[in-house]
Amino acid sequence: VFISVGMDTVIGLYGETIEVPCNNGAPKPKDLFMTKWKYDDGDLLTQLKDQDASVIATDKYKDRVSMAENSSLLIAAATLKDEKTFTCMVVAGADISEYPVKLLIHKAPTGVEITALATELEIGKPTQLGQCRTSDANPAASITWFKNKKPLVADGKGIIISSNVKVDEATGLTTTSSTLQYTAEKGDTAALFTCGALNTLSSPVSFTVTYPTERISLHVISKGPLMEGANMTLKCKADGNPPPTSFNFHILGKVVKVENSDSYTVTDVTRESTGEYKCSIIDNAKMEDSKNITINYLDMSLSPSGKVMKSFGEGLALTLQTHASGELKVSWTKDNGKLDSSPKFDKLTYSDSGKYEVVVTMGALIKKDSFELVVEGVPVIRRVAKRRSEDGQHKVLTCEAEGSPKPTVAWSVNGTSADESPYVNGKITHKLTIVPTVNLTVVCTVSNEHGQDTRTINVSTCKYNEGDTTKLVVGVIVGLLLATVVVGLAYWLYMKKSKQGSWKTGEKEDGSTEESKKLEEKIEEKLEENSQKVEV
Repeated sequence: VFISVGMDTVIGLYGETIEVPCNNGAPKPKDLFMTKWKYDDGDLLTQLKDQDASVIATDKYKDRVSMAENSSLLIAAATLKDEKTFTCMVVAGADISEYPVKLLIHKAPTGVEITALATELEIGKPTQLGQCRTSDANPAASITWFKNKKPLVADGKGIIISSNVKVDEATGLTTTSSTLQYTAEKGDTAALFTCGALNTLSSPVSFTVTYPTERISLHVISKGPLMEGANMTLKCKADGNPPPTSFNFHILGKVVKVENSDSYTVTDVTRESTGEYKCSIIDNAKMEDSKNITINYLDMSLSPSGKVMKSFGEGLALTLQTHASGELKVSWTKDNGKLDSSPKFDKLTYSDSGKYEVVVTMGALIKKDSFELVVEGVPVIRRVAKRRSEDGQHKVLTCEAEGSPKPTVAWSVNGTSADESPYVNGKITHKLTIVPTVNLTVVCTVSNEHGQDTRTINVSTCKYNEGDTTKLVVGVIVGLLLATVVVGLAYWLYMKKSKQGSWKTGEKEDGSTEESKKLEEKIEEKLEENSQKVEV
């Protein structure tokens, strides 16, 4: 019985060994007698049961065919000429079966590249962008164009794609080429174009897209706000491609032509540089842009300045004048210490001496000025005092003075443990330890180049005898009497002011406050005199 089944199709790869299955790979029948492979031009090979296959072919297949264990036909180094129908004939018992198989050979293109590139693309003008080519393929490759990885679809207007296929006579392989004609838009300046066939893509290419200038803009290049003394760079940007290379800069009414550059720098600007600036294209004056530019400035003057010499008690007029284009901040320091407010010198004291600095700021602009104030005067002794040392054997005398330049302190007696305080704000304190053997009147003298001042201190001895005891008792009695007088006077003042009905200062009645003050001062003088007389 002769049996013929429907034809199967097998696809093999060019240059590879291709396996053509017999009966679609079904198991061999149990009563198999012979298997034979053949094609239209003759037999290829046969195999009897339990024997090895024998090659019958004498043509181009003689050294390229063999039979697999499962009866499949193996064809080495496949070419396009192998695209034909191969038949597997199986003889089993009294049946003869044939299984035809159609063989197709495929080959991927060897590469994809873009050639014949355009030098540039002009907006609105159809231009042949390039030609995409792929070779050695079967079947013929279909080429697709991409822009930024998105496929381009021909529309017959802005995108026109034409293709061509050539067959190599020797190999039968095809070469496909595709030409893209493209009308560019402004957004295509940075676009990447590629083409591809099957799973193979070309290297991306980009193009210079040219278009005329439609708008220009003027920019000011500066670090922060523009200040007097800085440099100001003007930059004119045009949206054309390629951009213009020459511009006219209008600098406060003066036209400056700049070639092969889009920038112009104005050096050392001043407040007079404030105004309107423009830039324009040389061959089209109507295409321009303008900008009003303000130059910030800060003026400051301080009076006095330098080193200022003044006398104690005088006044000093301080004047700070400012003129600026914006809001100012003013700060003062004295000897590098921050002041809460501007200094005022209505009546100078020695503590006012020092270096004063003012800082005026407006944004990044900073102005500084300073003066050194020196207050001088005749030294004055503000206080003298005495006290007994802790061991009772010495007297410690104190003389406090004020003056500038620094006064020199001198005592009319010699002593030990001389101690002088630091000279601060025109003040100085000098202490002297003595051991008086007799009652003394000690003089403290302070002096500088402007004059001197003196004060006396009555100092008694530290030890006493019986005669001294008598003097002490008498002194105590005198002191008690004086105390009684003081109490009486105080009572009299109290009663007098009670009658007046007021303790307010500045009243102008008989027995006025001024008279009371004089009386109180006399009492204090008596007390001081008494304390010196009775001191031990």
